[in-house]
Amino acid sequence: MSKTDIKSLNLAELKELLQDLGDKPFRAKQIYEWLHVKLAVDFDDMTNLSRQLREQLKSSCEITNLKMVDKLVSKEGETTKFLFRLQDGRVLESVLMKYHHGNSVCISSQVGCKMGCKFCASTIGGFERNLTVSEMLDQIYRIQSISGERVSNVVVMGTGEPLDNYDNLVKFVRILTDENGLNISQRNITVSTCGLIDKIKALAEEELQITLALSLHAPNDEVRKQLMPIAERFDIESAIKACVYYYEKTGRRITFEYSLVEGVNDLPAHAIELAGRIKGLNCHINLIPVNPIKERSYRQSEGKNIQNFKNILEKYRINVTIRREMGTDIDAACGQLRKSYMDKASE
Repeated sequence: MSKTDIKSLNLAELKELLQDLGDKPFRAKQIYEWLHVKLAVDFDDMTNLSRQLREQLKSSCEITNLKMVDKLVSKEGETTKFLFRLQDGRVLESVLMKYHHGNSVCISSQVGCKMGCKFCASTIGGFERNLTVSEMLDQIYRIQSISGERVSNVVVMGTGEPLDNYDNLVKFVRILTDENGLNISQRNITVSTCGLIDKIKALAEEELQITLALSLHAPNDEVRKQLMPIAERFDIESAIKACVYYYEKTGRRITFEYSLVEGVNDLPAHAIELAGRIKGLNCHINLIPVNPIKERSYRQSEGKNIQNFKNILEKYRINVTIRREMGTDIDAACGQLRKSYMDKASE
């Protein structure tokens, strides 16, 4: 019989578990604190529980505990990339980024990715499986334990399409932001999607206050189809309308991610067309100098072209920033460390 993944249970479910074990429901809050505040990795650490209860928990439940396989620190020390091994032997990656306003962690939501974006290393090798709630949470918990520093911001923008793992994502957000747990503000959580329209609309109904980021990467369908297979299923206008619906339901300003690829989507005409498409929306454009990967021929736009793209958008009064490059010396882009590790393992 498989054991219960106790770290994936919310507080109400944990109370039900305690009742099934014949113990008092108030114990649930103590266990929840051990798991999500004190970040315990073993039931024996839970010293305010009776030995009998701890033995019951050991026999019926398991605590997800990711094992660090590798850690790379950028020269500046502001970015650290972690490679973690899951209990089934698969590996995933997460990134810690230190800013003046606090520590941000970028986590993965799946092992591999099925979306096939042409400029992303995450999709090379294909999709393996969704991550559980506990596996998503434990990326943050392990990084906080290893670094000894509080995580204040979380970005679900690593390997995988978060909205393709919808139920686990929503539960992950609720546990992460629970006042009885790590209690990270919902407003400090960003979820990135390549544009699963039905799931964007469903997320709008969840009454969450997280930020939605749409991977746009093009001003029109023709260019977007060159970069993102999802554009064959959902046209760009429908994707933007879904984001507008999310804004109307939540009041949260939309972020559009735009990776600049030399000669593909970085021309002045692209900037002008993009501005016309989103003008008047309560949104923010995040321009991303694309990270080159050896398996792809795409190249990063030149600095002057990136700045010119930004200037054009600003002329149309579009709120825009250029993402500061962090960790390029340690292959901090999505999927790169995991891909490198798997390549070496297969040699």
